[in-house]
Amino acid sequence: MNILIETERLILRELLPTDAEGMYLLDSNPNVHQYLGNKPVASIEESNKYIENIRNQYVINGIGRYAVILKETNEFMGWAGIKYVTETENNQVNFYDIGYRLIEDFWGKGYGYEAAKAWLDYGFNEMNIQKMVGTVNKDNIASRKILEKIGLKITSEYYWNEIPCYWLELENNK
Repeated sequence: MNILIETERLILRELLPTDAEGMYLLDSNPNVHQYLGNKPVASIEESNKYIENIRNQYVINGIGRYAVILKETNEFMGWAGIKYVTETENNQVNFYDIGYRLIEDFWGKGYGYEAAKAWLDYGFNEMNIQKMVGTVNKDNIASRKILEKIGLKITSEYYWNEIPCYWLELENNK
């Protein structure tokens, strides 16, 4: 994978095994997992496995979640990107999902929007994806606002692992 995206404040690059410490900092925080329906990781080994899984998605699907790096300091902030989903969700399968997860210190500063917008543009303009999907826990207002701000619209509601969620979509008009 040789995708590298730069925005005004961010560098979006492939996740590397050396990102394990940052991933652990991200995914060991219970606040980060509040709306996800899963438990925080308990060890850096779990973070290593997560990175390995994502790197396998690069090979299998040609895309996946990417590291979000703050240009100014070169800090690992979390991940964002496009995932090709092959498991059934909301009675859909084989779709492109846009997502993001940032370390709590970086919340509320527009970084999630900046990364999501860059990935939406990349997906539509470089990958020619016809429809982008976003899913969000109904209670996660901040994340829903990011998806809506980049143009996705709620098209349905569903339950994922007993969590009430919104399903959002945006068609590529190119």
